[in-house]
Amino acid sequence: MQNTGKSVLKRTSIERLLNKLVWLIFAFLLFLATVTAIGNTIWERFVGVYFQAYMPWATFSPNEYMSGFLMFWSYIIILNTVVPISLFVSVEFIRLGQSWFIDWDRLMYYEKKDLPAVARTTTLNEELGQIEYIFSDKTGTLTQNIMEFNKCTINGICYGDVYNEDGIAIVPDDNTPIADFSFNADAEKDFRFFDQRLINCITSGDAKSHDFFRLLAICHTVMPDVTPEGNLIYQAQSPDEGALVTAARNFGFVFRERTFDTVTVSELGKDVTYQVLAILDFDNVRKRMSVIVKDPSGNIRLYCKGADSVIYERLGNSREDEDLKNTTTQHLDEFAGHGLRTLCLAVKNLDEHAYNVWKDAHFKASTALEDREDKLSAVYEEIERDLDLIGATAIEDKLQDGVPETIANLSKANIKIWVLTGDKQETAVNIGYSCNMLTEEMKNVFVISGYTFDEVAAEIKQAYDDIENERSHASPMSSRDDANFPNVVVHTSKVANGRAVVFQSDQDNKFGLVINGHSLVHALNEELELKFLDLASLCTSVICCRVTPLQKAKVVELVKKNKKAVTLAIGDGANDVSMIKAAHIGVGISGEEGTQAVLSADFAFGQFRYLERLLLVHGRWSYMRMCKFFGYFFYKNFAFTLVHFWFGFFNGLTAQSAYDDLFVTLYNIVYTSMPIFMLAIFDQDLNDKYCIKFPKLYLPGQKNELFNVKIFFKSIIRGILTSLVLFFVPYGAFAEGMSPSGADMTNLQTVSTVISTCLIIVVTLQVALDTSYWTPVNHFFTWGSIFIYFLLTFAMYSDGLFQLSTTFQFIAYGVARNSYQLASLWFTMFLVCAICILPVLASRVLCTILWPTYTEKVRKIMKLQLDEEKKARQRKMKAAESLHAITEKIRSTFQLQRRGSRPRSGYAFSHERGFGDLITTGRM
Repeated sequence: MQNTGKSVLKRTSIERLLNKLVWLIFAFLLFLATVTAIGNTIWERFVGVYFQAYMPWATFSPNEYMSGFLMFWSYIIILNTVVPISLFVSVEFIRLGQSWFIDWDRLMYYEKKDLPAVARTTTLNEELGQIEYIFSDKTGTLTQNIMEFNKCTINGICYGDVYNEDGIAIVPDDNTPIADFSFNADAEKDFRFFDQRLINCITSGDAKSHDFFRLLAICHTVMPDVTPEGNLIYQAQSPDEGALVTAARNFGFVFRERTFDTVTVSELGKDVTYQVLAILDFDNVRKRMSVIVKDPSGNIRLYCKGADSVIYERLGNSREDEDLKNTTTQHLDEFAGHGLRTLCLAVKNLDEHAYNVWKDAHFKASTALEDREDKLSAVYEEIERDLDLIGATAIEDKLQDGVPETIANLSKANIKIWVLTGDKQETAVNIGYSCNMLTEEMKNVFVISGYTFDEVAAEIKQAYDDIENERSHASPMSSRDDANFPNVVVHTSKVANGRAVVFQSDQDNKFGLVINGHSLVHALNEELELKFLDLASLCTSVICCRVTPLQKAKVVELVKKNKKAVTLAIGDGANDVSMIKAAHIGVGISGEEGTQAVLSADFAFGQFRYLERLLLVHGRWSYMRMCKFFGYFFYKNFAFTLVHFWFGFFNGLTAQSAYDDLFVTLYNIVYTSMPIFMLAIFDQDLNDKYCIKFPKLYLPGQKNELFNVKIFFKSIIRGILTSLVLFFVPYGAFAEGMSPSGADMTNLQTVSTVISTCLIIVVTLQVALDTSYWTPVNHFFTWGSIFIYFLLTFAMYSDGLFQLSTTFQFIAYGVARNSYQLASLWFTMFLVCAICILPVLASRVLCTILWPTYTEKVRKIMKLQLDEEKKARQRKMKAAESLHAITEKIRSTFQLQRRGSRPRSGYAFSHERGFGDLITTGRM
């Protein structure tokens, strides 16, 4: 619980920008209301005064100033639709739909464990398309977290390597014979270990090897259980502990039973019960676990296992201890070089008096009311000293499927990946090379391993200077050319003349960084953290070793605070919870270490490789759809609302509505809601295969190119211009108009109907232009919204409905029938649509031809390839049809010949010369 961190309310960067824009729109509304209030005051003073003879002022508005004051609030009401209140409700429904698509994605379903992808929140979908930094745990996240006992070193002798007849080390395979475990009736049949020397050492009675596996069988918190079939199984807190206890079982030291104060172990077939005197439990600060037991002979011993760095600090200082320590260190380096997880084992003999003194101190510390944890830690330190080293274990944890390919593709999307792990440096570096985070083509991999502040500062400065020297010799190119170089990494830390500088040589300018936990303590110091961040930002991959959960969270917070970048943290265990909560988006993997990470995460799935699809497909689509939705929503609301404002200059700014009240009510709810809603859920500019095949398509989200303040103002300006056209073109067409029958067309109801019709068609055509992926649902709601408009308009403004209703007042009944009979209405509608839509269409076509974006280039490639595939299928179909036609022709010809010939015999012999002679003559 201490590692979980604080719960925070996560909001996307677009949502934070949207809140600011809403305040800006509200200020714009106040500005419009103020202008209209002042205008109404002036109009009433100089013009309205002449109408008082038949339009006297009301008693509550005795003068022009009170009239202006009332008009201010009237225009606040009539222009309130410019403030996107319904936008927030629509966004939540859109996010819900996008989350369902993540849940339903079969390509993110982990069949082995029956684990589908789960979107545990519906508020962060579009943020998935803007990730710049990924912070990942290693064990269980990049690896399978299925531990297998692979090697060990006991008393300076290494066991587990396999050699051929010539004494050369080989990699075991399915044909390699395993060691003989026939001496142990409790050995598991599927346990694989190939070094027979260790078996011989145990069966010969070697004391050190017995102590080694006795420690593994005693020093743990595993609970034994027996199945109904009588099989012994273990319930372990972590896969590491389970693997070590299982290894001890297979080598003859079987953990049988546990009570609150005893542990029973079968040692080479003989049950021995140990009295448990104390358990000094593991935590992420101690990085070790100890247990104090008394054997049946009355001897008291302390068994300890933990990280090599903490065990070595507590060993004795004798010459023998130093030699064993050096030999074991060499073996540990070899194990770590193969990517194995290592653990050191040590033991200490205690006398009765020393233990009793320590027991009293431990009791006082455990019952202290203040600083209990610190006092217990000090007591533990007192007894865990002068240990005798026994050896070390090496456990194999294989990479998950698809991890190298996923990391390579995410790196091409300009996503920087940091691995934060508790493993030692050599193990983490080996895994880094295995999963393509670190490559041999990198110019340099810097290692920060200083123990003091000055050492760490000097190493960071030296590494930073080396990178700057290398980059100074690289040839820069314009950032507009990055689409033509799919392997270029964009470095945004340096900006020249307002444009990002890109270095063309990708291979020559890649760097890696590895930093140890004790060095990270100083690197996260306030005086050094920015320098460390500058260095890490210049590196493609960063690996932090031996880090605690708190350090993981601090690293994430450092990047969030200073880089202003969107971060994602992914992990599978309880020690990753603080990191997951600290990042903008947390992803949990349902692994072998429980569900703590999943329960704290925003998204969850079964394998790391699904992260590629979550970001490059669902994240990119969600971001693109949401940006289109925001731009269109502001556009249509301004186009609709500002018609009232322009109309005000022709009615004395008296807050008279330019639309019928029913149209105002249904505009956002019925007429224009569903087309953009369907676009925001179903739209795809590219299919999922191309989103993954071309990872640079992800870059616009990182740079906020699809929706920002500039895009917002463009949408607003387009809405304002559209409102001008919507009002003044119909006004000019009908101001002095007359129908063919001689009826007057200059009435508010007719002009309002014309404006409403033009508005619905223009905004619907606009959403049709924005739609890249047409589905039957899109067609139904896009064109259906126009049909619904005409249907409801005729229904609400018809004579028959007016005659049926005796309570509802129809102020414009019959206007639809009369208006839509006018040819001028249809001509005006086409003219308005042409003025509003054709410039947008022309500009898009021109930009696509002259200045195509990277997305448009990929779309062209996709279209060409799809056309080629379609032609290939057609050619295959034609070839199949031709072959079928030829076959039918031959068959019909054969049947015709048979009908004209005499009956043949039915014997099953060839009617041609056979091979009889060849066989009888021996030539065949």
